[in-house]
Amino acid sequence: MIIFPDTDHPKLHDILRDGAIGVIKTDTLYGLVGRAEDEKAVEKIYSVKHRDTTKPLIVLVADEAQLFDPLPAVLSSTIDNYWPGPNSIIFESPSAPKWLRRSGSTVAYRMPANENLKRLLLEVGPLVAPSANREGEPPLEIGLQAEAYFGDEIDFIVDGGLVLDGQPSHLYHVTSGGDMEKVR
Repeated sequence: MIIFPDTDHPKLHDILRDGAIGVIKTDTLYGLVGRAEDEKAVEKIYSVKHRDTTKPLIVLVADEAQLFDPLPAVLSSTIDNYWPGPNSIIFESPSAPKWLRRSGSTVAYRMPANENLKRLLLEVGPLVAPSANREGEPPLEIGLQAEAYFGDEIDFIVDGGLVLDGQPSHLYHVTSGGDMEKVR
């Protein structure tokens, strides 16, 4: 396992492109991350997390160009109220790979406000980022806890210090009528 001091390290970029998964502090919690476009990395995250395989993962993007489908027109005038920031938005994304949509046709996207994380996303592409914990357990509060928690099931840790508020992102769903419905 490699421990990186920050997300700007070129070797981190290389191993993510090669299918590595690991733990990174996002703008909300520590996330168990891997490249969204890498099916094997996504499936490994499901396995390591012991996550229900029918439950989709949130996809972090640096900008709208990284979405698999265009932003719904209904969001074009209001998206600045949600992004960047701790808000994940679920909408129809039929062009997204099946391993991201699972058995549905939607994807939950989030554009983080953290500039370091956005730079990483620009370098390696969108990342899946469920909370760094096993299903049903509390999320990690400090990145270095991941080594004892996950052991050799993960490839790297980027330690960003203590998570202060420990709250997951707000989750919204774009309804078929075009309304934003808060899920959590």
